[in-house]
Amino acid sequence: MATGEQPRLELRGVSKHFGGLHAVEDVNLRLTRGGRHGILGPNGAGKTTLFNLITGVLPLTSGSISLFGQDVSREPTHKRTALGMARTFQITSLFPKMTVLDNVLLAVQGLRPMKLMMLKPLTSYRNVYDKSEKLLTDVNFWHLRDTQVRNLSHGEQRQLEVVLGLASDPTVLLLDEPSAGLATGESREMARFLNSLDKDLSILIIEHDLDVLFGVVSRITVLHYGKVLLEGPSDQVRNDSQVKEIYLGKG
Repeated sequence: MATGEQPRLELRGVSKHFGGLHAVEDVNLRLTRGGRHGILGPNGAGKTTLFNLITGVLPLTSGSISLFGQDVSREPTHKRTALGMARTFQITSLFPKMTVLDNVLLAVQGLRPMKLMMLKPLTSYRNVYDKSEKLLTDVNFWHLRDTQVRNLSHGEQRQLEVVLGLASDPTVLLLDEPSAGLATGESREMARFLNSLDKDLSILIIEHDLDVLFGVVSRITVLHYGKVLLEGPSDQVRNDSQVKEIYLGKG
């Protein structure tokens, strides 16, 4: 990070309380251009709640969230998306009986005014088709364009989810468990896939697979009961004795 560079995403004292439950408590985080930042923690640590706060799904109890220097703490999800944020989810939301290309065409069309115009085939909109072709070509998926999604491997389906997340041309991408349910070989392929994405893209990733996480990100925030236990370079987190004991099952 260049000295004085404005973060694309910044959290200051972000908290979320559900009555007496403090799901997220006083979280600070900065994500700059090209940053790869991981969120680590067991179930119930507040990771998904934190993503829901960042994307505007849930309102803050306290603190603030900025995108590109603009306070979006009270802005709805669609306004944050318009500024350049996108998110994927743990559960896939693909159309399994449609082709890879048709899934991407729908994702691209859904972000444009033509989304309400259903009388013409999607392929007749040249700009939508060209955008979809570029997305698939950039991630080496173009050869799968005519394959029905249900015939893809689970790992390929998870990768396609990330491609759909790129349809809005985000500069900040939030990935929620991209390797969920993947076998070891597929997880390695997911890490390779994520590392192949545009280096200018800023990525914040929740991930339980430590090999994927450590293989992709350069900094990690460790959450424990909603609070930040540790934040720092990946190697520092990997070698921290408390993290090993709590999250890696080592003394």
